[in-house]
Amino acid sequence: MPSFVSPAIAPGSLSSTAQPVLSVGSVQLRPWTGDDASAVVAAYQEPAIQRWHARSMTTEEADEWITAAGAAWAAETGASWAIDHDGALAGRMTLTFHLADGFATAAYWIRAHARGRGIAPQALGMATDWVFSVGMHRVELEHSTMNAASCRVASKVGFDAEGTRRESVLHADGWHDMHVHAKIHDVQAPGP
Repeated sequence: MPSFVSPAIAPGSLSSTAQPVLSVGSVQLRPWTGDDASAVVAAYQEPAIQRWHARSMTTEEADEWITAAGAAWAAETGASWAIDHDGALAGRMTLTFHLADGFATAAYWIRAHARGRGIAPQALGMATDWVFSVGMHRVELEHSTMNAASCRVASKVGFDAEGTRRESVLHADGWHDMHVHAKIHDVQAPGP
């Protein structure tokens, strides 16, 4: 069915290039590789990651997850990066794309050894700046209302709180209300 609106980001504009590597200081976002599987398994054994992401992972599942991340880039449905800090896997940053509508959804986790160092805000900021640079209009994220750390990350990066989705995600301990945050690409019109 024809649409009266052109896609916000043209199909093929992202997958025609390699997924970018982004860095600020000692924090780097890079595409996942097969060598990351054991670190991903270890990350999903950490209680906080299990609590907020409601799963664990085997080596086989980690291999499939890494393969799926590469396939998402090729299909232009997302970009998922390993977050490296000082040469070690510190976390995950993922953007799920909705190219036609010009928005992305962000998700992230940080390993226990890397928390409290400002890595999550740096990673979210880099990913958001990059996706705005390729034409995305909005980035949104949600987190459990009980996850104060994720709320602080969103606020530090300038994501406005937009509301609460009541009992919208099932975790191991029951239904969680989810805070919704978003950041809009502020494109300044050229002066006269």
